[in-house]
Amino acid sequence: MPPVLIALYGLHILATLFWLLSSFILARSMGAGSQKMFRWQMLAATLAVFSGGGLWSLFHRGLFGPPEMVLAAGALCAIVAAGVQGALVGGPIRRMKSGALSQEQAFAKMTKGQRLGAGLLAVALLTMVSAPHAGHPF
Repeated sequence: MPPVLIALYGLHILATLFWLLSSFILARSMGAGSQKMFRWQMLAATLAVFSGGGLWSLFHRGLFGPPEMVLAAGALCAIVAAGVQGALVGGPIRRMKSGALSQEQAFAKMTKGQRLGAGLLAVALLTMVSAPHAGHPF
């Protein structure tokens, strides 16, 4: 396997795992730590999406069978998760800093954003793992 491909796989897996696990941990901690981790989560989300797009272009260009449909659903879940976390975590962080939102209100919204994001990322993980088996009879 070419080194560039190994690096792309590694980047995609590491960024995705960091994003997923940090979302689960921050959801369980009721949003505590979201202010410090939000930028890192969004960086991981960006790396995961772009490296996933790179892998798609290398392995699935011109194809759209059952495995690609499952992968596309997972990619869509991940992109929606980034949007949800951007709105429900990033927005309250900014509003809390400006004084437009109380700390309790901000943490409630951040917890909701982390939980929704973690759920969507779990679905994305399931689709990525099951995609190679899509369309094959049991």
